[in-house]
Amino acid sequence: MRYKLLAFVVISLSISGLNATDFTNCLERVRNGEAGTGKIGATDNHGNVLEDVGKATGLTYGLCVRMCGSGQQQFQWTIFSQQFSSWLLPWLALVSQLPFGPKDKLDNLESVLLTVGSPMLVAYSLVLTVLNGRWIARRFSKHNYPNIRNAVRVLSSLQQAPLRVTNEDALLASLIVLPHNDEWWRELIEWLAYPHTWSISAVTSISWVVTAYIFTVIDSFMGDLTVTINAHGQGSVGSLWLWLLPIVIGWLQLSPKCDEVRVRSAVERANKIAYVATDTHPVLVQEHSTEQRAIYLAFSEGDEKDDVLRRDERVTAPIYNYARFLPWVQAVEKVSETFEVVSGHYRRHESVDPDITWVTAADRSSGHWSKPHERNRVVRPLEADGDPTSSPGLLLPRFWHFYCNGEQ
Repeated sequence: MRYKLLAFVVISLSISGLNATDFTNCLERVRNGEAGTGKIGATDNHGNVLEDVGKATGLTYGLCVRMCGSGQQQFQWTIFSQQFSSWLLPWLALVSQLPFGPKDKLDNLESVLLTVGSPMLVAYSLVLTVLNGRWIARRFSKHNYPNIRNAVRVLSSLQQAPLRVTNEDALLASLIVLPHNDEWWRELIEWLAYPHTWSISAVTSISWVVTAYIFTVIDSFMGDLTVTINAHGQGSVGSLWLWLLPIVIGWLQLSPKCDEVRVRSAVERANKIAYVATDTHPVLVQEHSTEQRAIYLAFSEGDEKDDVLRRDERVTAPIYNYARFLPWVQAVEKVSETFEVVSGHYRRHESVDPDITWVTAADRSSGHWSKPHERNRVVRPLEADGDPTSSPGLLLPRFWHFYCNGEQ
Protein backbone atom coordinates (compact mmCIF):
# COMPACT_ATOMS: atom_id res chain seq x y z
CA MET A 1 0.00 0.00 0.00
CA ARG A 2 2.84 2.37 0.85
CA TYR A 3 4.54 1.72 -2.49
CA LYS A 4 1.31 2.39 -4.38
CA LEU A 5 0.89 5.68 -2.55
CA LEU A 6 4.49 6.65 -3.27
CA ALA A 7 4.07 5.78 -6.95
CA PHE A 8 0.89 7.86 -7.11
CA VAL A 9 2.68 10.88 -5.64
CA VAL A 10 5.62 10.53 -8.05
CA ILE A 11 3.33 10.20 -11.08
CA SER A 12 1.23 13.16 -9.95
CA LEU A 13 4.30 15.34 -9.57
CA SER A 14 5.60 14.22 -12.95
CA ILE A 15 2.31 15.04 -14.68
CA SER A 16 2.11 18.41 -12.96
CA GLY A 17 5.68 19.09 -14.07
CA LEU A 18 4.85 18.26 -17.68
CA ASN A 19 1.79 20.51 -17.65
CA ALA A 20 3.53 23.29 -15.73
CA THR A 21 3.59 26.83 -17.02
CA ASP A 22 6.51 29.24 -16.97
CA PHE A 23 4.75 32.52 -16.24
CA THR A 24 7.96 34.54 -16.35
CA ASN A 25 8.73 33.33 -19.88
CA CYS A 26 5.10 33.82 -20.87
CA LEU A 27 5.13 37.45 -19.75
CA GLU A 28 8.35 38.02 -21.66
CA ARG A 29 6.75 36.64 -24.83
CA VAL A 30 3.86 39.07 -24.46
CA ARG A 31 6.32 41.93 -24.00
CA ASN A 32 8.06 40.88 -27.23
CA GLY A 33 4.79 41.23 -29.12
CA GLU A 34 4.09 37.55 -29.82
CA ALA A 35 0.50 38.03 -28.66
CA GLY A 36 0.08 41.17 -30.72
CA THR A 37 0.26 44.88 -30.00
CA GLY A 38 -2.11 47.49 -28.69
CA LYS A 39 -4.63 46.97 -25.92
CA ILE A 40 -4.66 43.19 -26.02
CA GLY A 41 -4.72 42.65 -22.25
CA ALA A 42 -1.24 43.61 -21.06
CA THR A 43 -1.54 45.56 -17.78
CA ASP A 44 0.51 47.53 -15.29
CA ASN A 45 0.74 46.91 -11.54
CA HIS A 46 -2.65 48.56 -10.99
CA GLY A 47 -4.50 46.47 -13.57
CA ASN A 48 -4.75 49.19 -16.20
CA VAL A 49 -4.57 47.88 -19.77
CA LEU A 50 -1.56 49.33 -21.59
CA GLU A 51 -1.13 50.37 -25.19
CA ASP A 52 2.59 49.56 -25.10
CA VAL A 53 2.89 45.83 -24.38
CA GLY A 54 6.64 46.21 -23.79
CA LYS A 55 5.91 47.89 -20.43
CA ALA A 56 3.55 45.18 -19.21
CA THR A 57 3.95 43.82 -15.69
CA GLY A 58 0.78 41.72 -15.71
CA LEU A 59 -1.85 40.09 -17.89
CA THR A 60 -5.60 39.91 -17.90
CA TYR A 61 -7.06 36.50 -17.19
CA GLY A 62 -8.14 35.91 -20.77
CA LEU A 63 -4.75 36.80 -22.24
CA CYS A 64 -2.98 34.74 -19.58
CA VAL A 65 -4.98 31.60 -20.39
CA ARG A 66 -4.51 32.13 -24.13
CA MET A 67 -0.75 32.70 -24.00
CA CYS A 68 0.34 30.76 -20.92
CA GLY A 69 -2.24 28.03 -20.56
CA SER A 70 -4.31 27.07 -17.51
CA GLY A 71 -1.69 24.93 -15.74
CA GLN A 72 0.22 25.81 -12.59
CA GLN A 73 3.76 27.10 -12.46
CA GLN A 74 6.41 24.41 -12.32
CA PHE A 75 7.80 23.60 -8.89
CA GLN A 76 11.44 24.65 -8.55
CA TRP A 77 13.30 23.05 -5.68
CA THR A 78 16.12 25.60 -5.63
CA ILE A 79 13.72 28.50 -5.12
CA PHE A 80 11.71 26.58 -2.53
CA SER A 81 14.73 25.52 -0.48
CA GLN A 82 16.18 29.03 -0.56
CA GLN A 83 12.93 30.63 0.55
CA PHE A 84 12.24 28.00 3.20
CA SER A 85 15.68 28.16 4.79
CA SER A 86 16.02 31.93 4.58
CA TRP A 87 12.54 33.26 5.31
CA LEU A 88 10.31 30.53 6.77
CA LEU A 89 12.64 28.39 8.88
CA PRO A 90 13.50 31.20 11.34
CA TRP A 91 9.81 31.67 12.12
CA LEU A 92 9.29 27.95 12.65
CA ALA A 93 12.25 27.98 15.03
CA LEU A 94 10.59 30.83 16.91
CA VAL A 95 7.55 28.63 17.57
CA SER A 96 9.71 26.56 19.92
CA GLN A 97 9.92 29.56 22.26
CA LEU A 98 6.18 29.55 22.87
CA PRO A 99 5.06 28.24 26.28
CA PHE A 100 3.69 24.72 26.24
CA GLY A 101 3.72 22.29 29.15
CA PRO A 102 1.14 19.48 28.88
CA LYS A 103 2.47 16.10 29.91
CA ASP A 104 0.89 14.51 26.84
CA LYS A 105 3.10 15.04 23.77
CA LEU A 106 0.06 14.93 21.50
CA ASP A 107 -1.49 17.82 23.43
CA ASN A 108 1.72 19.78 22.90
CA LEU A 109 1.58 19.12 19.16
CA GLU A 110 -2.07 20.14 19.07
CA SER A 111 -1.29 23.41 20.85
CA VAL A 112 1.48 24.12 18.30
CA LEU A 113 -0.92 23.58 15.41
CA LEU A 114 -3.56 25.75 17.07
CA THR A 115 -1.02 28.51 17.63
CA VAL A 116 0.24 28.50 14.06
CA GLY A 117 -3.22 28.04 12.56
CA SER A 118 -5.11 30.56 14.69
CA PRO A 119 -3.16 33.75 15.47
CA MET A 120 -6.31 35.40 16.83
CA LEU A 121 -6.85 32.63 19.38
CA VAL A 122 -3.30 32.78 20.72
CA ALA A 123 -3.46 36.59 20.84
CA TYR A 124 -6.78 36.37 22.71
CA SER A 125 -5.24 33.97 25.24
CA LEU A 126 -2.29 36.30 25.78
CA VAL A 127 -4.46 39.38 26.31
CA LEU A 128 -6.83 37.41 28.54
CA THR A 129 -3.94 36.36 30.78
CA VAL A 130 -2.77 39.96 31.12
CA LEU A 131 -6.25 41.26 31.90
CA ASN A 132 -6.88 38.49 34.43
CA GLY A 133 -3.71 39.45 36.27
CA ARG A 134 -4.79 43.09 36.43
CA TRP A 135 -8.32 42.15 37.47
CA ILE A 136 -7.29 39.92 40.36
CA ALA A 137 -4.90 42.58 41.67
CA ARG A 138 -7.74 45.13 41.74
CA ARG A 139 -10.16 42.57 43.19
CA PHE A 140 -7.96 41.85 46.21
CA SER A 141 -6.62 45.38 46.69
CA LYS A 142 -9.59 46.37 48.88
CA HIS A 143 -8.97 43.51 51.32
CA ASN A 144 -6.62 43.76 54.28
CA TYR A 145 -5.56 40.49 55.82
CA PRO A 146 -2.43 38.35 55.99
CA ASN A 147 -1.40 36.57 52.78
CA ILE A 148 -3.41 38.84 50.47
CA ARG A 149 -0.44 39.41 48.19
CA ASN A 150 0.51 35.76 48.35
CA ALA A 151 -3.03 34.78 47.36
CA VAL A 152 -2.91 37.09 44.34
CA ARG A 153 0.38 35.59 43.20
CA VAL A 154 -0.79 32.02 43.72
CA LEU A 155 -4.12 32.42 41.95
CA SER A 156 -2.58 34.38 39.10
CA SER A 157 0.09 31.70 38.63
CA LEU A 158 -2.60 29.01 38.38
CA GLN A 159 -4.37 30.52 35.37
CA GLN A 160 -3.05 27.72 33.17
CA ALA A 161 -4.38 24.95 35.43
CA PRO A 162 -7.89 23.59 36.17
CA LEU A 163 -8.19 25.41 39.50
CA ARG A 164 -10.84 24.36 42.01
CA VAL A 165 -11.71 25.83 45.43
CA THR A 166 -13.92 24.33 48.13
CA ASN A 167 -14.86 25.32 51.68
CA GLU A 168 -16.09 21.89 52.63
CA ASP A 169 -15.29 21.18 56.30
CA ALA A 170 -14.12 24.81 56.57
CA LEU A 171 -10.99 23.97 54.55
CA LEU A 172 -10.82 27.33 52.79
CA ALA A 173 -11.62 29.22 55.99
CA SER A 174 -8.81 27.41 57.79
CA LEU A 175 -6.40 28.02 54.93
CA ILE A 176 -7.00 31.77 55.08
CA VAL A 177 -7.44 32.45 58.79
CA LEU A 178 -5.19 29.95 60.55
CA PRO A 179 -1.69 31.35 61.18
CA HIS A 180 -0.39 27.80 60.73
CA ASN A 181 -1.16 28.11 57.01
CA ASP A 182 0.97 31.19 56.41
CA GLU A 183 3.73 28.80 55.42
CA TRP A 184 1.39 27.13 52.90
CA TRP A 185 1.09 30.34 50.89
CA ARG A 186 4.81 31.11 51.05
CA GLU A 187 5.91 27.63 50.08
CA LEU A 188 3.46 27.35 47.19
CA ILE A 189 4.76 30.61 45.72
CA GLU A 190 8.31 29.33 46.01
CA TRP A 191 7.47 26.00 44.38
CA LEU A 192 5.66 27.76 41.54
CA ALA A 193 8.57 30.13 40.95
CA TYR A 194 10.11 28.34 38.00
CA PRO A 195 10.83 30.66 35.06
CA HIS A 196 9.88 30.36 31.42
CA THR A 197 11.26 33.67 30.38
CA TRP A 198 14.10 35.22 28.44
CA SER A 199 17.05 32.97 27.69
CA ILE A 200 19.97 32.94 25.30
CA SER A 201 18.10 30.63 22.93
CA ALA A 202 15.04 32.90 22.96
CA VAL A 203 17.10 36.01 22.25
CA THR A 204 18.98 34.18 19.49
CA SER A 205 15.77 32.99 17.83
CA ILE A 206 14.19 36.44 17.94
CA SER A 207 17.37 38.06 16.60
CA TRP A 208 17.49 35.53 13.78
CA VAL A 209 13.89 36.27 12.82
CA VAL A 210 14.34 40.04 12.93
CA THR A 211 17.53 39.85 10.85
CA ALA A 212 15.88 37.57 8.29
CA TYR A 213 12.92 39.91 7.94
CA ILE A 214 15.19 42.95 7.53
CA PHE A 215 17.03 41.11 4.75
CA THR A 216 13.66 40.32 3.19
CA VAL A 217 12.74 43.99 3.02
CA ILE A 218 16.18 45.00 1.75
CA ASP A 219 16.12 42.34 -0.99
CA SER A 220 12.67 43.48 -2.04
CA PHE A 221 13.85 47.05 -2.66
CA MET A 222 17.29 46.22 -4.03
CA GLY A 223 15.97 44.15 -6.95
CA ASP A 224 12.96 44.27 -9.24
CA LEU A 225 10.10 44.68 -6.78
CA THR A 226 7.56 43.01 -9.06
CA VAL A 227 9.71 39.99 -9.76
CA THR A 228 10.84 39.64 -6.15
CA ILE A 229 7.37 39.67 -4.62
CA ASN A 230 5.31 38.00 -7.32
CA ALA A 231 7.79 35.33 -8.37
CA HIS A 232 9.45 34.42 -5.09
CA GLY A 233 7.15 35.76 -2.38
CA GLN A 234 9.91 36.87 -0.02
CA GLY A 235 8.05 39.89 1.30
CA SER A 236 4.76 38.04 1.67
CA VAL A 237 6.28 35.11 3.57
CA GLY A 238 8.10 37.38 6.01
CA SER A 239 5.06 39.59 6.59
CA LEU A 240 2.75 36.60 6.95
CA TRP A 241 4.62 35.39 10.03
CA LEU A 242 5.25 38.81 11.54
CA TRP A 243 2.38 38.34 14.03
CA LEU A 244 4.34 35.60 15.80
CA LEU A 245 7.02 37.98 17.04
CA PRO A 246 4.90 40.03 19.51
CA ILE A 247 3.14 36.85 20.66
CA VAL A 248 6.43 35.17 21.62
CA ILE A 249 7.76 38.33 23.28
CA GLY A 250 4.51 38.72 25.24
CA TRP A 251 4.58 35.15 26.58
CA LEU A 252 8.26 35.45 27.48
CA GLN A 253 7.45 38.58 29.48
CA LEU A 254 4.50 36.97 31.29
CA SER A 255 6.29 33.67 31.96
CA PRO A 256 3.11 31.60 32.52
CA LYS A 257 3.22 28.61 34.85
CA CYS A 258 2.05 25.95 32.40
CA ASP A 259 4.28 22.95 33.10
CA GLU A 260 1.69 20.39 34.14
CA VAL A 261 4.10 18.20 36.11
CA ARG A 262 5.59 21.09 38.08
CA VAL A 263 2.29 22.84 38.77
CA ARG A 264 0.63 19.63 39.92
CA SER A 265 3.62 18.75 42.11
CA ALA A 266 3.74 22.24 43.66
CA VAL A 267 0.08 22.21 44.70
CA GLU A 268 0.24 18.64 46.00
CA ARG A 269 3.37 19.40 48.05
CA ALA A 270 1.79 22.53 49.49
CA ASN A 271 -1.39 20.68 50.47
CA LYS A 272 0.71 18.29 52.53
CA ILE A 273 1.53 21.14 54.93
CA ALA A 274 -1.98 22.66 55.01
CA TYR A 275 -3.79 22.77 58.35
CA VAL A 276 -7.49 22.58 59.14
CA ALA A 277 -9.36 23.52 62.31
CA THR A 278 -10.77 20.77 64.52
CA ASP A 279 -12.55 20.75 67.88
CA THR A 280 -9.25 20.39 69.72
CA HIS A 281 -6.46 21.99 67.73
CA PRO A 282 -5.41 22.59 64.12
CA VAL A 283 -4.15 19.46 62.40
CA LEU A 284 -2.69 18.68 59.01
CA VAL A 285 -5.39 18.18 56.41
CA GLN A 286 -3.89 14.86 55.36
CA GLU A 287 -4.46 13.63 58.93
CA HIS A 288 -8.06 14.85 58.91
CA SER A 289 -11.03 12.71 57.93
CA THR A 290 -11.44 14.19 54.45
CA GLU A 291 -9.96 13.72 51.01
CA GLN A 292 -10.86 17.25 49.94
CA ARG A 293 -8.43 20.16 49.80
CA ALA A 294 -9.25 23.86 49.93
CA ILE A 295 -7.35 24.59 46.71
CA TYR A 296 -6.64 21.77 44.28
CA LEU A 297 -6.25 21.07 40.57
CA ALA A 298 -8.78 18.90 38.72
CA PHE A 299 -6.37 17.19 36.34
CA SER A 300 -7.80 13.69 36.73
CA GLU A 301 -10.73 12.77 34.52
CA GLY A 302 -12.59 11.32 37.48
CA ASP A 303 -12.49 14.57 39.46
CA GLU A 304 -15.70 15.86 37.87
CA LYS A 305 -18.79 14.40 36.25
CA ASP A 306 -18.50 16.43 33.05
CA ASP A 307 -14.82 15.57 32.58
CA VAL A 308 -15.22 15.00 28.83
CA LEU A 309 -16.52 18.52 28.31
CA ARG A 310 -13.61 19.93 30.32
CA ARG A 311 -10.83 18.26 28.36
CA ASP A 312 -9.43 21.52 26.98
CA GLU A 313 -9.50 23.04 30.45
CA ARG A 314 -7.11 20.37 31.73
CA VAL A 315 -4.52 21.05 29.00
CA THR A 316 -2.07 23.53 30.51
CA ALA A 317 -0.94 25.16 27.25
CA PRO A 318 -1.84 28.88 27.48
CA ILE A 319 -3.76 28.81 24.20
CA TYR A 320 -6.52 26.90 26.04
CA ASN A 321 -7.16 29.81 28.42
CA TYR A 322 -10.55 30.29 26.78
CA ALA A 323 -11.66 27.01 28.38
CA ARG A 324 -10.32 27.91 31.85
CA PHE A 325 -11.46 31.52 32.02
CA LEU A 326 -14.86 31.13 33.71
CA PRO A 327 -13.92 28.29 36.14
CA TRP A 328 -10.82 30.23 37.16
CA VAL A 329 -12.83 33.40 37.81
CA GLN A 330 -15.33 31.38 39.86
CA ALA A 331 -12.53 29.95 42.01
CA VAL A 332 -10.96 33.38 42.50
CA GLU A 333 -14.31 34.83 43.55
CA LYS A 334 -14.69 32.18 46.26
CA VAL A 335 -11.30 33.06 47.72
CA SER A 336 -11.94 36.79 47.39
CA GLU A 337 -15.29 36.59 49.16
CA THR A 338 -13.70 34.77 52.09
CA PHE A 339 -10.92 37.33 52.33
CA GLU A 340 -13.53 40.09 52.20
CA VAL A 341 -15.42 38.67 55.19
CA VAL A 342 -12.34 38.11 57.36
CA SER A 343 -11.05 41.57 56.42
CA GLY A 344 -14.30 43.02 57.74
CA HIS A 345 -13.83 41.21 61.05
CA TYR A 346 -10.26 42.49 61.19
CA ARG A 347 -11.33 46.10 60.62
CA ARG A 348 -13.88 45.76 63.44
CA HIS A 349 -11.26 44.14 65.70
CA GLU A 350 -13.31 40.98 66.04
CA SER A 351 -11.43 37.83 66.95
CA VAL A 352 -12.32 34.48 65.45
CA ASP A 353 -13.28 33.42 68.96
CA PRO A 354 -15.44 36.17 70.53
CA ASP A 355 -14.23 35.07 73.97
CA ILE A 356 -10.70 36.15 73.08
CA THR A 357 -10.16 39.89 73.42
CA TRP A 358 -8.47 41.76 70.61
CA VAL A 359 -4.73 41.82 71.08
CA THR A 360 -3.08 45.13 70.28
CA ALA A 361 0.64 45.70 70.11
CA ALA A 362 2.98 48.19 68.53
CA ASP A 363 5.58 47.55 65.90
CA ARG A 364 8.55 49.72 65.05
CA SER A 365 7.27 51.07 61.74
CA SER A 366 3.71 52.30 62.20
CA GLY A 367 2.95 51.96 65.90
CA HIS A 368 0.27 49.28 65.40
CA TRP A 369 -0.03 45.81 64.00
CA SER A 370 -0.43 45.67 60.22
CA LYS A 371 -2.13 42.29 60.60
CA PRO A 372 -4.13 40.58 63.34
CA HIS A 373 -2.27 38.89 66.12
CA GLU A 374 -2.08 35.11 65.93
CA ARG A 375 -4.26 34.80 69.04
CA ASN A 376 -7.06 36.58 67.19
CA ARG A 377 -6.86 34.05 64.34
CA VAL A 378 -7.51 30.89 66.36
CA VAL A 379 -10.37 29.46 68.41
CA ARG A 380 -10.16 27.90 71.82
CA PRO A 381 -11.23 24.25 71.87
CA LEU A 382 -14.97 23.69 72.24
CA GLU A 383 -16.64 20.89 74.10
CA ALA A 384 -19.48 18.79 72.77
CA ASP A 385 -22.82 20.34 73.73
CA GLY A 386 -24.63 17.07 74.13
CA ASP A 387 -26.59 17.53 70.94
CA PRO A 388 -26.64 14.16 69.17
CA THR A 389 -26.25 15.94 65.83
CA SER A 390 -22.98 17.46 67.00
CA SER A 391 -19.99 15.19 66.74
CA PRO A 392 -16.39 15.78 67.77
CA GLY A 393 -14.36 17.25 64.95
CA LEU A 394 -17.26 19.20 63.44
CA LEU A 395 -18.04 21.86 66.05
CA LEU A 396 -14.98 24.00 65.47
CA PRO A 397 -14.89 23.74 61.65
CA ARG A 398 -18.56 24.73 61.61
CA PHE A 399 -17.74 27.75 63.76
CA TRP A 400 -14.98 28.75 61.35
CA HIS A 401 -17.34 28.32 58.45
CA PHE A 402 -19.80 30.74 60.06
CA TYR A 403 -17.03 33.20 60.80
CA CYS A 404 -15.76 33.28 57.24
CA ASN A 405 -19.27 33.68 55.86
CA GLY A 406 -20.10 36.65 58.04
CA GLU A 407 -22.21 34.71 60.57
CA GLN A 408 -21.63 34.10 64.23
